[in-house]
Amino acid sequence: MKIIYDPAPRTAAEMFSPEDYAAFVKNHDVAIYDGGDRDAFYDRHLPDCEILMSQQPMDTERLAKAGRLKAIFNVETNFLPNIDYDICFQRGIHVLAPSGVFALAVAEMGLGMAISLARGIHSEHARFLHGTERYGLDGNLDAELLTGSTFGFIGFGDLGRALNALLPGFRPKAVRVFDPWLPNGHLERLSVQPASLEEVLSESRIVFVVASITTENRHLLNRDNLKLMQPGASLVLLSRAAVLDFDALKEIAPTGRIRFATDVFPEEPVAAADPIRALPNVLFSPHRAGALTSALQEIGKRVLEDVDLIGRGLPPVACRRAERETVKRMRSKPIDKT
Repeated sequence: MKIIYDPAPRTAAEMFSPEDYAAFVKNHDVAIYDGGDRDAFYDRHLPDCEILMSQQPMDTERLAKAGRLKAIFNVETNFLPNIDYDICFQRGIHVLAPSGVFALAVAEMGLGMAISLARGIHSEHARFLHGTERYGLDGNLDAELLTGSTFGFIGFGDLGRALNALLPGFRPKAVRVFDPWLPNGHLERLSVQPASLEEVLSESRIVFVVASITTENRHLLNRDNLKLMQPGASLVLLSRAAVLDFDALKEIAPTGRIRFATDVFPEEPVAAADPIRALPNVLFSPHRAGALTSALQEIGKRVLEDVDLIGRGLPPVACRRAERETVKRMRSKPIDKT
Protein backbone atom coordinates (compact mmCIF):
# COMPACT_ATOMS: atom_id res chain seq x y z
CA MET A 1 0.00 0.00 0.00
CA LYS A 2 1.09 3.57 -0.60
CA ILE A 3 1.73 5.18 2.79
CA ILE A 4 2.75 8.69 3.80
CA TYR A 5 4.83 8.43 6.96
CA ASP A 6 5.18 11.69 8.89
CA PRO A 7 4.91 10.69 12.57
CA ALA A 8 6.45 13.75 14.28
CA PRO A 9 6.71 14.23 17.20
CA ARG A 10 6.98 10.45 17.33
CA THR A 11 10.02 8.75 15.79
CA ALA A 12 10.42 5.37 14.15
CA ALA A 13 12.82 4.21 16.86
CA GLU A 14 10.29 5.19 19.51
CA MET A 15 7.20 3.47 18.16
CA PHE A 16 8.55 0.52 16.15
CA SER A 17 10.76 -2.34 17.15
CA PRO A 18 13.59 -2.76 14.59
CA GLU A 19 11.85 -5.88 13.26
CA ASP A 20 8.47 -4.16 12.87
CA TYR A 21 9.97 -1.14 11.15
CA ALA A 22 11.89 -3.35 8.72
CA ALA A 23 8.67 -5.19 7.84
CA PHE A 24 6.82 -1.88 7.51
CA VAL A 25 9.14 -0.40 4.89
CA LYS A 26 9.62 -3.74 3.12
CA ASN A 27 5.95 -4.58 2.71
CA HIS A 28 4.65 -1.15 1.71
CA ASP A 29 5.45 1.75 -0.59
CA VAL A 30 6.37 4.26 2.10
CA ALA A 31 6.98 7.95 1.43
CA ILE A 32 8.95 9.17 4.45
CA TYR A 33 8.94 12.85 5.34
CA ASP A 34 12.42 13.77 6.48
CA GLY A 35 12.31 17.57 6.54
CA GLY A 36 12.03 20.30 3.95
CA ASP A 37 8.88 21.78 2.46
CA ARG A 38 6.08 19.78 4.06
CA ASP A 39 3.36 21.26 1.84
CA ALA A 40 5.28 20.28 -1.29
CA PHE A 41 5.83 16.79 0.13
CA TYR A 42 2.10 16.34 0.71
CA ASP A 43 1.17 17.79 -2.68
CA ARG A 44 3.49 15.26 -4.31
CA HIS A 45 2.36 12.16 -2.42
CA LEU A 46 -1.29 12.70 -1.44
CA PRO A 47 -2.81 11.78 -4.84
CA ASP A 48 -1.51 8.20 -4.55
CA CYS A 49 -1.72 7.89 -0.75
CA GLU A 50 -3.89 5.13 0.70
CA ILE A 51 -2.71 5.31 4.31
CA LEU A 52 -1.57 8.44 6.14
CA MET A 53 0.42 8.18 9.37
CA SER A 54 0.58 11.77 10.48
CA GLN A 55 -0.64 14.35 12.97
CA GLN A 56 -0.48 17.11 10.36
CA PRO A 57 -3.64 19.07 9.48
CA MET A 58 -5.92 17.43 6.95
CA ASP A 59 -8.37 20.11 5.97
CA THR A 60 -10.85 20.03 3.10
CA GLU A 61 -8.23 21.15 0.60
CA ARG A 62 -5.72 18.46 1.50
CA LEU A 63 -8.34 15.75 1.65
CA ALA A 64 -9.51 16.72 -1.82
CA LYS A 65 -6.04 15.87 -3.12
CA ALA A 66 -6.15 12.43 -1.49
CA GLY A 67 -8.69 10.65 -3.64
CA ARG A 68 -7.43 7.16 -2.75
CA LEU A 69 -7.10 7.74 1.00
CA LYS A 70 -8.51 4.92 3.16
CA ALA A 71 -7.25 5.74 6.62
CA ILE A 72 -5.47 8.34 8.75
CA PHE A 73 -3.51 7.08 11.73
CA ASN A 74 -2.67 9.59 14.44
CA VAL A 75 0.31 7.85 16.02
CA GLU A 76 0.60 10.61 18.62
CA THR A 77 -2.52 8.71 19.87
CA ASN A 78 -4.98 11.59 20.30
CA PHE A 79 -7.81 12.78 18.08
CA LEU A 80 -6.95 16.42 17.34
CA PRO A 81 -9.20 19.17 15.93
CA ASN A 82 -7.08 19.55 12.80
CA ILE A 83 -8.97 17.17 10.51
CA ASP A 84 -12.15 17.72 8.51
CA TYR A 85 -13.88 14.79 10.15
CA ASP A 86 -17.13 15.38 8.25
CA ILE A 87 -15.36 14.80 4.94
CA CYS A 88 -13.68 11.70 6.32
CA PHE A 89 -16.99 10.26 7.50
CA GLN A 90 -18.65 11.08 4.17
CA ARG A 91 -15.91 9.35 2.22
CA GLY A 92 -15.51 6.40 4.56
CA ILE A 93 -11.96 7.35 5.54
CA HIS A 94 -11.07 5.76 8.86
CA VAL A 95 -9.50 8.14 11.38
CA LEU A 96 -7.64 5.99 13.89
CA ALA A 97 -5.49 6.34 17.01
CA PRO A 98 -3.74 3.52 18.88
CA SER A 99 -4.70 5.18 22.16
CA GLY A 100 -5.11 1.98 24.13
CA VAL A 101 -1.40 1.17 24.02
CA PHE A 102 -0.70 3.17 27.19
CA ALA A 103 -3.59 1.84 29.26
CA LEU A 104 -1.84 -0.94 31.15
CA ALA A 105 1.35 1.04 31.78
CA VAL A 106 -0.60 3.98 33.18
CA ALA A 107 -2.90 1.67 35.14
CA GLU A 108 0.01 0.01 36.93
CA MET A 109 1.52 3.40 37.77
CA GLY A 110 -1.85 4.61 39.04
CA LEU A 111 -2.22 1.61 41.30
CA GLY A 112 1.29 2.17 42.63
CA MET A 113 0.48 5.80 43.37
CA ALA A 114 -2.70 4.80 45.18
CA ILE A 115 -0.78 2.32 47.34
CA SER A 116 1.83 4.96 48.13
CA LEU A 117 -0.84 7.47 49.13
CA ALA A 118 -2.62 4.96 51.35
CA ARG A 119 0.54 3.68 53.04
CA GLY A 120 2.66 6.85 53.01
CA ILE A 121 5.52 5.22 51.11
CA HIS A 122 6.69 8.40 49.39
CA SER A 123 6.18 10.65 52.42
CA GLU A 124 8.02 8.36 54.84
CA HIS A 125 10.84 8.00 52.31
CA ALA A 126 11.19 11.80 52.32
CA ARG A 127 11.21 11.81 56.12
CA PHE A 128 13.94 9.17 56.17
CA LEU A 129 16.15 11.29 53.93
CA HIS A 130 15.81 14.14 56.40
CA GLY A 131 16.35 12.00 59.49
CA THR A 132 12.78 12.39 60.76
CA GLU A 133 11.50 8.91 59.96
CA ARG A 134 8.85 7.33 62.18
CA TYR A 135 9.22 3.66 63.06
CA GLY A 136 6.51 1.03 63.39
CA LEU A 137 3.02 2.16 64.26
CA ASP A 138 4.13 5.79 64.56
CA GLY A 139 4.77 5.78 60.83
CA ASN A 140 1.36 4.27 60.04
CA LEU A 141 -1.07 6.29 62.13
CA ASP A 142 -2.75 7.70 59.01
CA ALA A 143 -2.24 4.64 56.78
CA GLU A 144 -4.96 2.35 55.47
CA LEU A 145 -5.30 -0.79 53.38
CA LEU A 146 -6.54 -0.88 49.81
CA THR A 147 -7.86 -4.38 50.43
CA GLY A 148 -11.58 -4.26 51.11
CA SER A 149 -11.74 -0.57 50.28
CA THR A 150 -14.12 1.39 48.08
CA PHE A 151 -12.89 2.56 44.67
CA GLY A 152 -14.23 5.17 42.29
CA PHE A 153 -13.53 5.98 38.66
CA ILE A 154 -14.18 9.22 36.82
CA GLY A 155 -14.23 7.99 33.24
CA PHE A 156 -14.11 4.35 32.21
CA GLY A 157 -12.41 4.00 28.83
CA ASP A 158 -9.36 1.89 28.04
CA LEU A 159 -7.43 3.19 31.03
CA GLY A 160 -10.25 2.82 33.51
CA ARG A 161 -10.94 -0.75 32.44
CA ALA A 162 -7.24 -1.65 32.55
CA LEU A 163 -6.93 -0.27 36.07
CA ASN A 164 -10.11 -1.95 37.25
CA ALA A 165 -8.75 -5.28 36.01
CA LEU A 166 -5.90 -4.91 38.54
CA LEU A 167 -8.22 -4.51 41.53
CA PRO A 168 -9.78 -7.95 42.17
CA GLY A 169 -6.80 -9.00 44.29
CA PHE A 170 -7.74 -6.17 46.67
CA ARG A 171 -11.28 -7.56 47.07
CA PRO A 172 -12.98 -4.18 46.65
CA LYS A 173 -16.07 -3.55 48.72
CA ALA A 174 -17.40 -1.46 45.84
CA VAL A 175 -16.24 -0.04 42.51
CA ARG A 176 -18.29 2.97 41.43
CA VAL A 177 -18.01 4.61 38.01
CA PHE A 178 -19.08 7.99 36.71
CA ASP A 179 -18.98 8.13 32.89
CA PRO A 180 -21.81 10.01 31.17
CA TRP A 181 -20.85 8.52 27.79
CA LEU A 182 -21.57 4.96 28.96
CA PRO A 183 -25.05 3.61 29.78
CA ASN A 184 -25.72 2.04 33.15
CA GLY A 185 -26.34 -1.37 31.66
CA HIS A 186 -22.98 -1.36 29.92
CA LEU A 187 -21.22 -0.54 33.18
CA GLU A 188 -23.16 -3.19 35.05
CA ARG A 189 -22.10 -5.79 32.48
CA LEU A 190 -18.52 -4.79 33.30
CA SER A 191 -19.30 -5.59 36.97
CA VAL A 192 -19.02 -2.02 38.23
CA GLN A 193 -21.65 0.23 39.80
CA PRO A 194 -22.90 3.21 37.78
CA ALA A 195 -22.85 6.30 39.95
CA SER A 196 -23.09 10.05 39.83
CA LEU A 197 -19.99 12.20 40.16
CA GLU A 198 -21.10 13.17 43.64
CA GLU A 199 -21.51 9.53 44.67
CA VAL A 200 -18.08 8.58 43.34
CA LEU A 201 -16.42 11.41 45.23
CA SER A 202 -18.31 11.04 48.50
CA GLU A 203 -18.43 7.24 48.77
CA SER A 204 -14.95 6.17 47.58
CA ARG A 205 -11.71 5.96 49.54
CA ILE A 206 -9.65 5.90 46.35
CA VAL A 207 -10.76 7.86 43.27
CA PHE A 208 -9.00 7.44 39.93
CA VAL A 209 -9.44 10.29 37.43
CA VAL A 210 -9.08 8.66 34.01
CA ALA A 211 -11.44 10.72 31.84
CA SER A 212 -10.41 12.26 28.55
CA ILE A 213 -10.78 16.02 28.31
CA THR A 214 -13.82 17.13 26.32
CA THR A 215 -15.76 20.31 25.62
CA GLU A 216 -17.98 19.51 28.62
CA ASN A 217 -15.67 18.43 31.43
CA ARG A 218 -12.98 21.10 31.82
CA HIS A 219 -12.54 21.63 35.58
CA LEU A 220 -15.10 18.93 36.25
CA LEU A 221 -13.38 18.56 39.61
CA ASN A 222 -13.57 21.90 41.40
CA ARG A 223 -13.60 23.53 44.82
CA ASP A 224 -17.19 22.55 45.53
CA ASN A 225 -17.20 18.89 44.62
CA LEU A 226 -13.71 18.09 45.92
CA LYS A 227 -15.08 18.97 49.35
CA LEU A 228 -17.39 15.97 49.01
CA MET A 229 -14.46 13.58 49.36
CA GLN A 230 -14.05 11.76 52.65
CA PRO A 231 -11.29 13.03 54.96
CA GLY A 232 -8.09 11.18 54.13
CA ALA A 233 -9.45 9.77 50.85
CA SER A 234 -7.09 9.55 47.87
CA LEU A 235 -7.45 11.22 44.47
CA VAL A 236 -5.17 9.95 41.68
CA LEU A 237 -5.12 12.02 38.47
CA LEU A 238 -3.85 10.01 35.48
CA SER A 239 -5.54 11.27 32.33
CA ARG A 240 -5.74 14.99 31.54
CA ALA A 241 -4.90 17.91 33.81
CA ALA A 242 -7.73 20.09 32.54
CA VAL A 243 -10.31 17.79 34.18
CA LEU A 244 -9.14 19.21 37.53
CA ASP A 245 -9.13 22.84 38.65
CA PHE A 246 -5.53 23.08 39.83
CA ASP A 247 -6.24 26.38 41.56
CA ALA A 248 -8.66 24.50 43.78
CA LEU A 249 -6.00 21.86 44.37
CA LYS A 250 -3.56 24.53 45.52
CA GLU A 251 -6.06 25.51 48.20
CA ILE A 252 -6.95 21.98 49.32
CA ALA A 253 -3.56 20.23 49.23
CA PRO A 254 -1.91 22.25 52.02
CA THR A 255 -4.71 21.33 54.41
CA GLY A 256 -3.95 17.61 54.06
CA ARG A 257 -7.69 16.90 54.00
CA ILE A 258 -7.33 14.54 51.05
CA ARG A 259 -4.38 12.66 49.63
CA PHE A 260 -3.53 13.57 46.07
CA ALA A 261 -1.28 12.22 43.31
CA THR A 262 -0.90 13.42 39.73
CA ASP A 263 0.95 12.35 36.62
CA VAL A 264 -0.22 15.34 34.56
CA PHE A 265 -0.05 19.13 34.83
CA PRO A 266 -1.76 22.13 33.18
CA GLU A 267 1.53 23.19 31.55
CA GLU A 268 4.34 20.77 30.78
CA PRO A 269 7.16 20.75 31.42
CA VAL A 270 6.39 22.37 34.75
CA ALA A 271 8.38 25.58 35.16
CA ALA A 272 11.15 25.45 37.74
CA ALA A 273 9.58 28.34 39.65
CA ASP A 274 5.99 27.06 39.43
CA PRO A 275 4.46 27.25 42.93
CA ILE A 276 2.90 23.83 42.42
CA ARG A 277 6.29 22.28 43.16
CA ALA A 278 6.04 23.50 46.74
CA LEU A 279 2.61 22.01 47.42
CA PRO A 280 2.67 19.72 50.44
CA ASN A 281 0.80 16.42 50.65
CA VAL A 282 1.07 15.70 46.93
CA LEU A 283 2.73 12.80 45.12
CA PHE A 284 4.10 14.09 41.80
CA SER A 285 5.02 12.15 38.65
CA PRO A 286 6.26 14.07 35.57
CA HIS A 287 3.85 12.65 32.96
CA ARG A 288 5.78 9.42 32.71
CA ALA A 289 3.17 6.80 33.57
CA GLY A 290 2.74 5.57 30.01
CA ALA A 291 6.22 6.30 28.69
CA LEU A 292 7.56 2.76 28.51
CA THR A 293 9.40 1.38 25.49
CA SER A 294 7.11 -1.63 25.45
CA ALA A 295 4.01 0.59 25.38
CA LEU A 296 5.38 2.93 22.72
CA GLN A 297 6.42 0.08 20.44
CA GLU A 298 2.91 -1.29 20.71
CA ILE A 299 1.90 1.76 18.61
CA GLY A 300 3.71 0.36 15.60
CA LYS A 301 2.36 -3.14 16.13
CA ARG A 302 -1.26 -2.04 16.31
CA VAL A 303 -0.98 0.33 13.37
CA LEU A 304 0.54 -2.39 11.19
CA GLU A 305 -2.20 -4.83 12.21
CA ASP A 306 -4.87 -2.39 11.04
CA VAL A 307 -2.97 -1.46 7.89
CA ASP A 308 -2.98 -5.14 6.98
CA LEU A 309 -6.72 -5.45 7.66
CA ILE A 310 -7.54 -2.34 5.62
CA GLY A 311 -5.37 -3.63 2.77
CA ARG A 312 -7.45 -6.81 2.76
CA GLY A 313 -10.73 -4.90 2.68
CA LEU A 314 -11.52 -5.53 6.37
CA PRO A 315 -12.35 -3.04 9.12
CA PRO A 316 -9.61 -1.99 11.56
CA VAL A 317 -9.81 -3.48 15.05
CA ALA A 318 -6.49 -2.76 16.81
CA CYS A 319 -6.80 1.03 16.95
CA ARG A 320 -9.58 3.23 18.22
CA ARG A 321 -11.79 4.80 15.57
CA ALA A 322 -12.96 8.40 15.66
CA GLU A 323 -16.69 8.43 16.28
CA ARG A 324 -18.94 10.90 14.51
CA GLU A 325 -20.81 11.74 17.69
CA THR A 326 -17.85 12.45 19.97
CA VAL A 327 -14.65 13.21 18.09
CA LYS A 328 -15.32 16.94 17.77
CA ARG A 329 -15.81 17.13 21.52
CA MET A 330 -12.33 15.84 22.35
CA ARG A 331 -9.89 18.49 23.56
CA SER A 332 -6.60 16.72 24.26
CA LYS A 333 -3.46 18.79 23.83
CA PRO A 334 -0.99 17.51 21.23
CA ILE A 335 2.20 16.25 22.80
CA ASP A 336 5.16 18.60 22.66
CA LYS A 337 8.67 17.17 22.84
CA THR A 338 10.53 20.40 22.15
